Amino acid sequence: MSLFKARDWWSTILGDKEEFDQGCLCLANVDNSGNGQDKIIVGSFMGYLRIFSPHPAKTGDGAQAEDLLLEVDLRDPVLQVEVGKFVSGTEMLHLAVLHSRKLCVYSVSGTLGNVEHGNQYQMKLMYEHNLQRTACNMTYGSFGGIKGRDLICIQSMDGMLMVFEQESYAFGRFLPGFLLPGPLAYSSRTDSFITVSSCRQVESYKYQVLAFATDADKRQETEQQILGSGKRLVVDWTLNIGEQALDICIVSFNQSASSVFVLGERNFFCLKDNGQIRFMKKLDWSPSCFLPYCSVSEGTINTLIANHNNMLHIYQDVTLKWATQLPHIPVAVRVGCLHDLKGVIVTLSDDGHLQCSYLGTDPSLFQAPNVESRELNYDELDVEMKELQKIIKDVNKSQGIWPMTEKEDDLNISVVVSPNFDSVSQATDVEVGTDLVPSVTVKVTLQNRVILQKAKLSVYVQPPLELTCDQFTFEFMTPDLTRTVSFSVYLKRSYTPSELEGNAVVSYSRPTDRNPDGIPRVIQCKFRLPLKLICLPGQPSKTASHKITIDTNKSPVSLLSLFPGFASQSDDDQVNVMGFHFLGGARVTLLASKTSQRYRIQSEQFEDLWLITNELILHLQEYFEKQGVKDFACSFSGSMPLQEYFELIDHHFELRINGENLEELLSERAVQFRAIQRRLLARFKDKTPAPLQHLDTLLDGTYKQVIALADAVEENQGSLFQSFTRLKSATHLVILLIGLWQKLSADQVAILEAAFLPLQEDTQELGWEETVDAAISHLLKTCLSKSSKEQALNLNSQLNIPKDTSQLKKHITLLCDRLAKGGRLCLSTDAAAPQTMVMPGGCTTIPESDLEERSVEQDSSELFTSHRHLTAETPRPEVSPLQGVSE
Repeated sequence: MSLFKARDWWSTILGDKEEFDQGCLCLANVDNSGNGQDKIIVGSFMGYLRIFSPHPAKTGDGAQAEDLLLEVDLRDPVLQVEVGKFVSGTEMLHLAVLHSRKLCVYSVSGTLGNVEHGNQYQMKLMYEHNLQRTACNMTYGSFGGIKGRDLICIQSMDGMLMVFEQESYAFGRFLPGFLLPGPLAYSSRTDSFITVSSCRQVESYKYQVLAFATDADKRQETEQQILGSGKRLVVDWTLNIGEQALDICIVSFNQSASSVFVLGERNFFCLKDNGQIRFMKKLDWSPSCFLPYCSVSEGTINTLIANHNNMLHIYQDVTLKWATQLPHIPVAVRVGCLHDLKGVIVTLSDDGHLQCSYLGTDPSLFQAPNVESRELNYDELDVEMKELQKIIKDVNKSQGIWPMTEKEDDLNISVVVSPNFDSVSQATDVEVGTDLVPSVTVKVTLQNRVILQKAKLSVYVQPPLELTCDQFTFEFMTPDLTRTVSFSVYLKRSYTPSELEGNAVVSYSRPTDRNPDGIPRVIQCKFRLPLKLICLPGQPSKTASHKITIDTNKSPVSLLSLFPGFASQSDDDQVNVMGFHFLGGARVTLLASKTSQRYRIQSEQFEDLWLITNELILHLQEYFEKQGVKDFACSFSGSMPLQEYFELIDHHFELRINGENLEELLSERAVQFRAIQRRLLARFKDKTPAPLQHLDTLLDGTYKQVIALADAVEENQGSLFQSFTRLKSATHLVILLIGLWQKLSADQVAILEAAFLPLQEDTQELGWEETVDAAISHLLKTCLSKSSKEQALNLNSQLNIPKDTSQLKKHITLLCDRLAKGGRLCLSTDAAAPQTMVMPGGCTTIPESDLEERSVEQDSSELFTSHRHLTAETPRPEVSPLQGVSE
């Protein structure tokens, strides 16, 4: 074992489950900074390229965010990274990245950052070469004695050396007797390439010989190379080492002599320029990588050799000078100058452990601090702690997550929705059954206070509402400019949207003195579309399958005052019944009681009740606000319609399962189709014709099945999207009814909306059911938990599509039950209120006509299943029936 461990100066872990090899590490001043400090360049087989500049505050610190200068996903595996003069016309250093089928050369540059953002680094692609053969490794140097620039030589997996003179391809040559690729290095003193072949011998090829040999592109047959036709590629010298080589490194510290170092599986060789052995060292362990570097003693060379025993040995020629312990097995080792510290040893393991260390000992200078003798007053500490917690709690309540800044005044946005329809409808390609679909114009006005860059306006409305244009771009080159854009909104498909609210978002950059590119910012403004855009006056209906009743604390208001333009022609100003006909085909009836303070909404579809109910409450609030009434309130005292809600959930989930089955079946048919194609292709290529054995008929039938399944998948996706919109409408209605039923505050309703409506779009990978189930389970285990034991339960961090919806429906029912028993929704787990019994209000339905009088008693006793505390003996509040609809 080692006497001393390597002193950890800086370390980090790269990525998650990424792999690295000996060519993935490089140290150089890649950004050509004036201080000449080296940067650590690391590439991975996952395609990520990272550049580090470690600046630890003290020895042994881990990586900080500012240490990572650049991280880029190059999409292709990185086999090797090198830094050199790879661009013509300049002697600046550039970064060469070797992929399996591509060679890319980048320019890395840095700009001064703005405030706390730090300096910004970027990579610019100077040029790239697409390779015709799969690459293995590369080397670079001043081939042919050229001055001021570096050329690149790439070795392919089939033994071809491809030479690139910077932006242009020079030539390619095949190595004779090649079987498997080995390490490759270039000796500038002898102008030759050195590699280790599959014959376990070191081979040297002169660059001039390679340049004048037969071009690999002109070679027709492999036998010609064996027979020696044309100019043969002749080896300069060879040396049999009797084992495979892990790496080759050529060291030349003066012009008089250079050494070729070869690391074998069990031996370490040092060769002269002509291939003669200078010395060799037999190793007692299995090496993993090595690096020769200069020595303070003249005529000797120091070498770092790492092994699979987590050891790093330092040899001076063949004499062991130091042995140190590493925390990992390195596959690459480099030495450089980092942060004015010379001789830093940088090691990289195959799983991404990157460490900068140095040799030596680090004595412990720890001294035990003096113990304070004064006694602590715990009562004063408790009082101070409670005061601090109260201050923190007040700050969290009064402020949002993002601090408010004056920068919001950089740009003002306002949205105006036209009260009238467009004279000429802008609706195109609509799928609504009506003859004419109206459209309404929306005007957005932007006014800037300062110079802004890259201002982009994005407008979003709920589907199936459609915009004539949803993206706009502006440039505010001078202050106090006003820009106005207009677009139209219309209903595209034949079902009802879940909301009439739209959102206009502007993203822009505000330039500063230190950052000319600007700091990105976002501002938004919400607007509301008129109900008449998707709805027409309709004939009221006396009966309906689904009904809800909203109670108020004020006298009933004429529906004509609330919904002007939707009432039928009548001499009576006190209109108490009104019909709504949605463009998608749904019909909703709204009734106002003449004797009580109640309103009833009824329809054949449960989800269609949402928009009219929401519009009714909004119009009532606006009406009484104009009257100066401040204590207006709505409530809901009926039974929670969970059964109707669960039916919509089951239908949506059934479509998801059906889509999953269709996609699986389509994948099977596609595999079958490709297999038949391969069989047919083999028959057609056969020189001796053979019968097709009905493969063509089977191919045609499979093709028709694939087309039919693709159409079925597309149709199911459309049905799923429509079902998700209806489910969102029903969810909005359930949240509204729960808020009115339990008189929840705006913050509590916001928590319910975040739990029940977490997704804007439903997909097979992440669906509504599993997401909502996880959110509701979190509420039940935190703020709505009965005991601390429930709070201690951990939730599953993985969201997978469930087998059925029984668990979700059980949790929704339990959520309503906990709220009925006094539960309080909050974000902090320590504020869970005790579950006390609270009886809900009157649960009796209101009869609409004489035909329903007999069923009132039965309907009034139907509560959702969680309310087990209500019994048949519970007294019913007396309710005044509404007047029937007059024909």
